[in-house]
Amino acid sequence: MTLHAPGDVPPADADGAAASAAKIGAARRLITMMLLAAAALDLARCGIVLATARHAGPAAGLLLAGAGAATLSLWTARACHGGRRWSVWAALLIGVASAPQAATTGFRLPYTIPDSATAALGVLLAVAVLATAEAPGAKDDSPEGLTSCTGTPRIGLPQSDVPDREGTDGQQRSRPHQGQVTRTIARFPSEAGCP
Repeated sequence: MTLHAPGDVPPADADGAAASAAKIGAARRLITMMLLAAAALDLARCGIVLATARHAGPAAGLLLAGAGAATLSLWTARACHGGRRWSVWAALLIGVASAPQAATTGFRLPYTIPDSATAALGVLLAVAVLATAEAPGAKDDSPEGLTSCTGTPRIGLPQSDVPDREGTDGQQRSRPHQGQVTRTIARFPSEAGCP
Protein backbone atom coordinates (compact mmCIF):
# COMPACT_ATOMS: atom_id res chain seq x y z
CA MET A 1 0.00 0.00 0.00
CA THR A 2 1.35 3.39 -0.90
CA LEU A 3 0.50 6.28 1.40
CA HIS A 4 1.53 9.90 1.11
CA ALA A 5 0.63 13.24 2.58
CA PRO A 6 -1.86 15.32 0.56
CA GLY A 7 0.75 17.94 -0.32
CA ASP A 8 3.48 15.36 -1.08
CA VAL A 9 3.24 15.53 -4.88
CA PRO A 10 6.43 15.84 -6.93
CA PRO A 11 6.62 19.03 -9.01
CA ALA A 12 6.88 17.10 -12.29
CA ASP A 13 3.59 15.30 -11.68
CA ALA A 14 1.71 18.15 -10.05
CA ASP A 15 0.18 19.53 -13.27
CA GLY A 16 -0.77 16.12 -14.68
CA ALA A 17 -2.27 14.94 -11.40
CA ALA A 18 -4.21 18.17 -10.94
CA ALA A 19 -5.55 18.00 -14.49
CA SER A 20 -6.50 14.36 -14.03
CA ALA A 21 -8.24 15.08 -10.73
CA ALA A 22 -10.08 18.04 -12.27
CA LYS A 23 -11.24 15.88 -15.20
CA ILE A 24 -12.51 13.17 -12.85
CA GLY A 25 -14.17 15.76 -10.60
CA ALA A 26 -15.92 17.46 -13.53
CA ALA A 27 -17.12 14.12 -14.90
CA ARG A 28 -18.49 13.06 -11.52
CA ARG A 29 -20.27 16.41 -11.13
CA LEU A 30 -21.83 16.03 -14.60
CA ILE A 31 -22.99 12.49 -13.83
CA THR A 32 -24.33 13.63 -10.45
CA MET A 33 -26.33 16.44 -12.07
CA MET A 34 -27.75 14.05 -14.68
CA LEU A 35 -28.79 11.63 -11.94
CA LEU A 36 -30.51 14.46 -10.05
CA ALA A 37 -32.33 15.45 -13.24
CA ALA A 38 -33.41 11.82 -13.74
CA ALA A 39 -34.77 11.75 -10.19
CA ALA A 40 -36.65 15.01 -10.81
CA LEU A 41 -38.20 13.58 -13.99
CA ASP A 42 -39.22 10.42 -12.11
CA LEU A 43 -40.87 12.53 -9.42
CA ALA A 44 -42.59 14.66 -12.09
CA ARG A 45 -43.98 11.47 -13.60
CA CYS A 46 -45.25 10.46 -10.14
CA GLY A 47 -47.00 13.84 -9.82
CA ILE A 48 -48.65 13.37 -13.19
CA VAL A 49 -49.82 9.90 -12.14
CA LEU A 50 -51.37 11.32 -8.97
CA ALA A 51 -53.06 14.14 -10.87
CA THR A 52 -54.50 12.03 -13.69
CA ALA A 53 -55.11 8.64 -12.07
CA ARG A 54 -58.44 7.01 -12.91
CA HIS A 55 -57.75 3.53 -11.57
CA ALA A 56 -55.90 2.85 -8.35
CA GLY A 57 -54.12 -0.36 -9.44
CA PRO A 58 -52.09 0.88 -12.44
CA ALA A 59 -51.57 4.25 -10.75
CA ALA A 60 -50.10 2.59 -7.66
CA GLY A 61 -47.74 0.53 -9.82
CA LEU A 62 -46.52 3.58 -11.77
CA LEU A 63 -46.21 5.57 -8.55
CA LEU A 64 -44.11 2.89 -6.85
CA ALA A 65 -41.91 2.41 -9.91
CA GLY A 66 -41.34 6.16 -10.24
CA ALA A 67 -40.65 6.65 -6.53
CA GLY A 68 -38.25 3.69 -6.54
CA ALA A 69 -36.42 4.99 -9.60
CA ALA A 70 -36.15 8.47 -8.06
CA THR A 71 -34.83 7.01 -4.80
CA LEU A 72 -32.25 4.92 -6.64
CA SER A 73 -31.17 7.92 -8.74
CA LEU A 74 -30.82 10.14 -5.67
CA TRP A 75 -28.89 7.46 -3.76
CA THR A 76 -26.55 6.94 -6.72
CA ALA A 77 -26.11 10.72 -7.18
CA ARG A 78 -25.09 11.05 -3.54
CA ALA A 79 -22.63 8.19 -3.86
CA CYS A 80 -21.23 9.56 -7.13
CA HIS A 81 -20.73 12.96 -5.52
CA GLY A 82 -18.95 11.19 -2.65
CA GLY A 83 -16.61 9.40 -5.06
CA ARG A 84 -17.85 5.83 -4.62
CA ARG A 85 -16.62 3.54 -7.39
CA TRP A 86 -19.81 1.51 -7.70
CA SER A 87 -21.90 4.63 -8.30
CA VAL A 88 -20.56 5.11 -11.82
CA TRP A 89 -21.64 1.59 -12.79
CA ALA A 90 -25.02 2.17 -11.17
CA ALA A 91 -25.35 5.41 -13.14
CA LEU A 92 -24.64 3.48 -16.33
CA LEU A 93 -27.37 0.97 -15.48
CA ILE A 94 -29.80 3.78 -14.64
CA GLY A 95 -29.02 5.43 -17.98
CA VAL A 96 -29.55 2.20 -19.90
CA ALA A 97 -32.80 1.44 -18.04
CA SER A 98 -34.27 4.93 -18.46
CA ALA A 99 -35.63 4.46 -21.98
CA PRO A 100 -37.55 1.24 -21.19
CA GLN A 101 -38.82 2.83 -17.99
CA ALA A 102 -40.08 5.85 -19.93
CA ALA A 103 -41.74 3.57 -22.48
CA THR A 104 -43.93 1.89 -19.82
CA THR A 105 -46.48 4.68 -20.10
CA GLY A 106 -46.40 4.56 -23.89
CA PHE A 107 -45.31 8.17 -24.58
CA ARG A 108 -48.94 9.27 -24.53
CA LEU A 109 -50.40 12.48 -23.16
CA PRO A 110 -49.78 13.80 -20.45
CA TYR A 111 -46.56 11.76 -20.09
CA THR A 112 -45.02 12.71 -23.44
CA ILE A 113 -42.65 15.40 -22.21
CA PRO A 114 -41.28 13.68 -19.08
CA ASP A 115 -40.99 10.34 -20.92
CA SER A 116 -39.12 11.86 -23.86
CA ALA A 117 -36.85 13.79 -21.52
CA THR A 118 -36.20 10.67 -19.43
CA ALA A 119 -35.30 8.62 -22.49
CA ALA A 120 -32.98 11.34 -23.84
CA LEU A 121 -31.39 11.90 -20.44
CA GLY A 122 -30.84 8.16 -20.05
CA VAL A 123 -28.96 8.01 -23.33
CA LEU A 124 -26.88 11.07 -22.39
CA LEU A 125 -26.15 9.60 -18.95
CA ALA A 126 -24.97 6.30 -20.42
CA VAL A 127 -22.79 8.13 -22.96
CA ALA A 128 -21.31 10.38 -20.24
CA VAL A 129 -20.44 7.40 -18.06
CA LEU A 130 -18.87 5.50 -20.95
CA ALA A 131 -17.00 8.56 -22.21
CA THR A 132 -15.40 9.19 -18.83
CA ALA A 133 -14.53 5.57 -18.07
CA GLU A 134 -10.87 4.61 -18.08
CA ALA A 135 -9.77 1.97 -20.51
CA PRO A 136 -8.51 -1.24 -18.89
CA GLY A 137 -4.74 -1.28 -18.75
CA ALA A 138 -4.45 2.51 -18.97
CA LYS A 139 -1.25 4.03 -17.60
CA ASP A 140 -1.34 5.21 -14.01
CA ASP A 141 -0.33 8.88 -14.09
CA SER A 142 -1.33 9.46 -10.48
CA PRO A 143 1.22 10.90 -8.05
CA GLU A 144 1.51 7.54 -6.33
CA GLY A 145 2.58 5.92 -9.61
CA LEU A 146 5.17 3.19 -9.57
CA THR A 147 8.53 4.32 -10.94
CA SER A 148 9.99 6.60 -13.51
CA CYS A 149 11.69 5.24 -16.64
CA THR A 150 15.06 5.37 -14.90
CA GLY A 151 13.84 3.04 -12.17
CA THR A 152 13.87 5.66 -9.43
CA PRO A 153 10.70 6.01 -7.39
CA ARG A 154 8.56 9.05 -8.09
CA ILE A 155 7.89 9.53 -4.40
CA GLY A 156 10.72 8.91 -1.96
CA LEU A 157 9.01 7.18 0.96
CA PRO A 158 10.74 5.41 3.84
CA GLN A 159 11.59 1.80 3.20
CA SER A 160 12.86 -0.99 5.41
CA ASP A 161 16.52 -1.95 5.14
CA VAL A 162 15.78 -5.64 5.73
CA PRO A 163 15.81 -7.48 2.38
CA ASP A 164 12.91 -9.88 2.02
CA ARG A 165 13.39 -11.43 -1.40
CA GLU A 166 14.65 -10.60 -4.83
CA GLY A 167 12.00 -9.36 -7.25
CA THR A 168 11.42 -10.65 -10.77
CA ASP A 169 13.37 -7.70 -12.15
CA GLY A 170 16.44 -8.29 -9.98
CA GLN A 171 15.69 -5.50 -7.51
CA GLN A 172 15.62 -6.22 -3.81
CA ARG A 173 12.21 -6.12 -2.16
CA SER A 174 11.87 -5.15 1.45
CA ARG A 175 9.44 -6.19 4.12
CA PRO A 176 7.81 -3.18 5.80
CA HIS A 177 7.97 -2.83 9.54
CA GLN A 178 4.74 -2.26 11.42
CA GLY A 179 3.40 1.26 10.88
CA GLN A 180 5.93 2.06 8.15
CA VAL A 181 5.00 3.31 4.68
CA THR A 182 6.55 1.49 1.73
CA ARG A 183 7.12 2.38 -1.88
CA THR A 184 6.12 0.10 -4.72
CA ILE A 185 8.49 -0.80 -7.52
CA ALA A 186 7.40 -1.61 -11.05
CA ARG A 187 8.12 -5.20 -12.06
CA PHE A 188 8.59 -4.38 -15.74
CA PRO A 189 9.62 -1.17 -17.52
CA SER A 190 6.29 -1.11 -19.38
CA GLU A 191 4.48 -0.75 -16.04
CA ALA A 192 6.40 2.44 -15.37
CA GLY A 193 5.26 3.96 -18.67
CA CYS A 194 8.61 3.45 -20.41
CA PRO A 195 8.73 2.67 -24.14
